[in-house]
Amino acid sequence: MSSVVKIISSGQTGAERAALDWAIAHGVEHGGWCTKERRAEDGRIDERYRVSETPSSQPRQRTAWNVRDSDATVIFSVAKELSAGSKLALEVAGKLGKPCLHLYPGADVVTSLRDFLARYNVRILNVAGPRASRAPNIARFVQAALSAGIPRAQERV
Repeated sequence: MSSVVKIISSGQTGAERAALDWAIAHGVEHGGWCTKERRAEDGRIDERYRVSETPSSQPRQRTAWNVRDSDATVIFSVAKELSAGSKLALEVAGKLGKPCLHLYPGADVVTSLRDFLARYNVRILNVAGPRASRAPNIARFVQAALSAGIPRAQERV
């Protein structure tokens, strides 16, 4: 059974912000690293998201730090092909020896996610994926997958 206690991401629109929104809505601790000045494609990341700024305005640093500071990373996408930022998360996870799972529609998302979280005893989960402008339906996919794949607190006992 999964023991996720915290969701982290950069707070960028799309997959990553959807994960933070899911955490807030479900009473799960959240956080992560964002770029300097809390920049996202829709402007400044709202303060309700407990993300911390990296020294750099380059997304590479926040991507690497979120992978580093998690037990595992799940990359969501709407297709089998990964975006450049998602490929970077996968690459960093490999270099750091961190588990990483890529989920996209058509895969057995719920079983894959539950098995992955349990196999690696994930407590801090980094969520990565495309921004909203590149994948308009990604937020709905991320939230549905997290809702079905992460057991509620009462199920964990």
